[in-house]
Amino acid sequence: MNLSAKTVVLIAIGAALYGIGGLPMFGIPVFANTTLKPAMAVLALFGVLFGPLVGFLVGFIGHWVTDLFAGWGVWVTWVLGSGIVGLVIGLYPKITKQRIEKGLFSKFDFCLFVLLAFIGNVVGYGCSAFLDAVLYAEPFTKVLAQLTIIAVGNTVLIAIVGHFILTAVAKRKQQSYNLIEAE
Repeated sequence: MNLSAKTVVLIAIGAALYGIGGLPMFGIPVFANTTLKPAMAVLALFGVLFGPLVGFLVGFIGHWVTDLFAGWGVWVTWVLGSGIVGLVIGLYPKITKQRIEKGLFSKFDFCLFVLLAFIGNVVGYGCSAFLDAVLYAEPFTKVLAQLTIIAVGNTVLIAIVGHFILTAVAKRKQQSYNLIEAE
């Protein structure tokens, strides 16, 4: 795998924004060791705009950064979960055939974005919850509650913030696309 300098810089910026934005002081505590983080919108945005590899690495590295700076130790299971969330949401440009690059962001595209966010959260953090129960003997009811709260909460957060950001991105891309077509 050969990453361009631009891709490495995108991953570093995304991971830093997600990692710092994921700190407890920027989140809303909702359950035992469970925080809703507005930084999830950063992860979703990087996945949508730059694809699954960037999404995965922004989530993985960014969550690692959060855990390091938060002081509770690195929970590799949840670090992996964030990577998976970014990867799944990062499938968006491939599925939509890069429509957002052409300035298109329809209601269908938005619904697909929200569906990928939900699936990413369920699969990613479902793996985290399962691994916590198996590897760390965390109570199954606790990790299931964490998964449910995070999957629903993150999806709502990503949908709200993502709608505004992706609508603005599509509008800007549409203006650029129209200028290119006019030439």
